[in-house]
Amino acid sequence: MVELRDESAPVRLGASAAPREARRGRGATANPSGRYEATRREAFHEADWEPDAPMPLRTRVTAERTNRIIARNTSPDIPFDRSINPYRGCEHGCIYCYARPTHAWLGLSPGLDFESRIFAKPDAARLLARELAAPGYRPDTIALGTATDPYQPVEREHRITRAVLEVLQAARHPVGITTKSDLVLRDLDILAEMAARNLVLVAVSLPTLDPGLARRLDPRAPRPDKRLAAMRSLSAAGVPVMVNLSPIIPGLTDHEIEAILARARESGASRIGHALLRLPGEVADLVADWFAEHYPERKDRAFGLLAQARGGRENDPRFGHRFRGEGPYAAMIGQRVRLAGTRLGFAFGRMALNREAFRKPGAQLALF
Repeated sequence: MVELRDESAPVRLGASAAPREARRGRGATANPSGRYEATRREAFHEADWEPDAPMPLRTRVTAERTNRIIARNTSPDIPFDRSINPYRGCEHGCIYCYARPTHAWLGLSPGLDFESRIFAKPDAARLLARELAAPGYRPDTIALGTATDPYQPVEREHRITRAVLEVLQAARHPVGITTKSDLVLRDLDILAEMAARNLVLVAVSLPTLDPGLARRLDPRAPRPDKRLAAMRSLSAAGVPVMVNLSPIIPGLTDHEIEAILARARESGASRIGHALLRLPGEVADLVADWFAEHYPERKDRAFGLLAQARGGRENDPRFGHRFRGEGPYAAMIGQRVRLAGTRLGFAFGRMALNREAFRKPGAQLALF
């Protein structure tokens, strides 16, 4: 049962905020109210729930209608100025996901709602074709899946990402894809053809090689070995692959940096991206509760090292600092990534993709 309380101060929910059976296969341990809601929810202890109440959460997908699909940004921290996210929310359930607070704008929880209440954009391909055909449009790399994974499980049925790629392929438009899923191999026919024109880069996120830890960190994402296998298949097809070492979690995954990079290089990855754990908005409380349930003995060390890299805070939103951090610990992490990457023959950051081959959708009709 859940009690609604009209309070102005947020409630920090403990690890028992939702019964284990109800959240089997989910990342978050709780479903706290979003910051913009007038009421706050507080769950009673697990033992207080009715014995027949904890049914496993089912994913609900809702169609979202929008007027535009390309989102723009001017952040100096990000190597692209435009992106597409076919879905809001992400069924992978990564506890550390920095996009979780966006569900609060929908009146939903950044906790369990974020990974079970998914909003799909069925008009994405049509809107994209229209925007690419606009008279003032100038091509540059579109980042696909910057907030939520374009190959999360619901993509198997909805195929929105595939439709978006078909538009980009026809327009010969460059795209950078970020994913944790080997479902990306379903679209290898498109990706290989685009790669032959230097139009695509695929970044595969791999924060740990430990399958047990991965099951807790991102419970519905493919296992680490499947992600490495996806890298091998992409690379074999001529698709350039980046290993996205993100997030690096202090005191939990930071010892794996060199091992992850070595395995990724063996699997065909040629570039590196990395970022230190970020805790914007409600993510800080969700991660704290997750540590309290799964790794209570490591919680203080993890948050202590993170505070050292964030100027004494849980999160530092400043440009130039939010992804990498500062201070001795952050510098040490950066040095380890650079040294291991250089030794293994990696390139760093995103590659320049081809903008010159672009053809506006419908432009060929002008020939007739």
